[in-house]
Amino acid sequence: MRYKIKKETKPTLSTFGKYKAVAVHNQTIESRQIYEEAARHMSISGGALEGLMMTVAEVVRRHLQNGDKVRLKEWGMLKLEIESDKVDDPKAFRAKKHIRGVRLHFLPESENGSPELYKDITFEKEKQ
Repeated sequence: MRYKIKKETKPTLSTFGKYKAVAVHNQTIESRQIYEEAARHMSISGGALEGLMMTVAEVVRRHLQNGDKVRLKEWGMLKLEIESDKVDDPKAFRAKKHIRGVRLHFLPESENGSPELYKDITFEKEKQ
């Protein structure tokens, strides 16, 4: 995994002005490419796999929006979390005023606390 060193530029953070490693992403792989690559390992067409994946995505989205956590074997757990302002009095809390948004959290499947997703990653500083 390639990384570069970047200066923290948000003045509101306690780490403002310090340097950190950030991932360098090579490209974005679109779903069509994923379907075609996966279909080559199976006895179905890329189009059939795409239809299946779109259906799974719709079902997963519905469950997440209903407040469920979704565990996908070999992938991990997906769940939605609310980001909100903090208030001193719970009676003063108003959803429309204090909820800033929703974030998707992905927790990779792990065995003994070591996610398979992170195994065998090596780090290489990007050449400028």
